[in-house]
Amino acid sequence: MSEPTRFAAYITKYALTDGIKRTIVEDCFSTSPTMVKELGTAYPIVFHGKDWHRTEAEALARAEEMRQAKIASLRKSIAKLEKLSFTPSPRPQHGGGAE
Repeated sequence: MSEPTRFAAYITKYALTDGIKRTIVEDCFSTSPTMVKELGTAYPIVFHGKDWHRTEAEALARAEEMRQAKIASLRKSIAKLEKLSFTPSPRPQHGGGAE
């Protein structure tokens, strides 16, 4: 097994809430071929697959993809809410009481 390599990476996991983060990571490729661990944190933070990128251009492209997917999701939710209508249901009748 080779020694882990340290390199700069761009983290996009939380791009829609916190933006893209550039940080130093260490590869965990012996565990998973797409896993890296952020260095300099109190506890290990790992990122997998599309959550990290080697170049800023890749990170920007992924963040834009995430933004477009979120917009589409919100449009779908809005359309669902716009179709929603409320109709009062009849008041339930309770039997046996003097009215």
